[in-house]
Amino acid sequence: MGRAFVYVVLGGGVAAGYAALEFARRGGYSRGELCIISEEVAPYERPALSKGYLLPEDPSRLPKFHTCVGANDELLTTKWYKEQGIELVLGTRVISADVRRKTLLTATGETISYKTLIIATGARALKLEEFGISGSDAANICYLRNLEDADKLVNAMSSCSGGNAVVIGGGYIGMECAAALVTNKIKVTMVFPEKHCMGRLFTEKIAEYYESYYTSKGVTFTKGTVLTSFEKDSTGKVTSVVLRDGNHLPADMVVVGIGIRANTSLFEGQLLMEKGGIKVNGQMQTSDSSVYAVGDVAAFPIKLFDGDIRRLEHVDSARRTARHAVAAILEPSKTRDVDYLPFFYSRVFTLSWQFYGDNVGEVIHYGDFTSNSPMFGAYWVSKGQITGAFLEGGNRDDYEALSVVVRRKTKVSDMPELERQGLAFAIQESKKDVPDSGVTLGEKPTFVWYATAGVVAAVSISAFGYWYGRKRRRW
Repeated sequence: MGRAFVYVVLGGGVAAGYAALEFARRGGYSRGELCIISEEVAPYERPALSKGYLLPEDPSRLPKFHTCVGANDELLTTKWYKEQGIELVLGTRVISADVRRKTLLTATGETISYKTLIIATGARALKLEEFGISGSDAANICYLRNLEDADKLVNAMSSCSGGNAVVIGGGYIGMECAAALVTNKIKVTMVFPEKHCMGRLFTEKIAEYYESYYTSKGVTFTKGTVLTSFEKDSTGKVTSVVLRDGNHLPADMVVVGIGIRANTSLFEGQLLMEKGGIKVNGQMQTSDSSVYAVGDVAAFPIKLFDGDIRRLEHVDSARRTARHAVAAILEPSKTRDVDYLPFFYSRVFTLSWQFYGDNVGEVIHYGDFTSNSPMFGAYWVSKGQITGAFLEGGNRDDYEALSVVVRRKTKVSDMPELERQGLAFAIQESKKDVPDSGVTLGEKPTFVWYATAGVVAAVSISAFGYWYGRKRRRW
């Protein structure tokens, strides 16, 4: 038993939906030649799971956040796929792949063949068992990566109002979920081994502001220690989290956000791997010319970083690499190598920040770190050039200015003057004409407040992967 397609997209997350939309707009396939294989439902905007989906009132639910509403584009329902002649193979798990034979084998025993494959398998949440912690299958221990996880988390919150939640992890998933828990009237303690939250991106000064803000909302931070075990009641539910420093934290529920791992296992030994993902070239093409990889699973060259291979686990990267791969497949002679500006963002409570580039070099902070409606930021400067920029509380023009100076690697000759000017430096420099720079500005990032249907300003719960090649801390 089997089916044959010209194009197969393996995966049902963000990247798959944006690849489908790009195929539909460019044409180049006939009805029935393109299919998407997903273990879940039709592709959806995964960031909504950590934002609108968790709201206590009027929460976002499908079909409102199917792709591609997160980029202010079409809502791709199952009806849309049918109209476009794209076959959806849903609720289907692929258990093996044969790149040489160009076949995929599903858990039901069906063989699906292809001429061109786009791997959009994304990543999975790291589990506590992988770090020697047993018992994380308890009913009140939650992860957040897919719809099933989100439903479990919603159910746990609904039975925990006024209770205690322990959040394990101080990164994106931890910060996003802590905000959602507080909004649902649950007392929160965050536990992580680093000195401050968002340790792979935030400086100590930036983190201090957000931790202070969270504290004002009732969140307690327990830093510099890790979970070692759980205490449970007779039903198997967690009642307490035991830490390495000996403390016992009461817990009616636990949320775990300790990172993710790219889903590469189907292709290991068949395709080249790098930085924990599938290595691709500037066309998103793997070591096999008939196979492309996009989104969280792809390790691709970043022109801004002199071609260094990076694996970026963020929704903006997933959207853009998916589109680029389809363009390269359908019009290879007209498609230049991908030129992506690393871009990350978040919005919690009334706060909203964006970051561009790489957080390497000397850091210059500026702005107001004291207000409840703050505007502050930072530049990272290396070898006399801006390599990264962060801003809290800006508007569209402010963020666009930052993206321009980072992409141009704008020169800085006077660090004290940069600190004095702050955001004004980026605004002024971004308006300068630099015809001889040789820099291609490329496609602008999607600015978050224009997204819709519960996805507005939603943050990718997996963007820890921006630090791709760096060794993860054991928990």
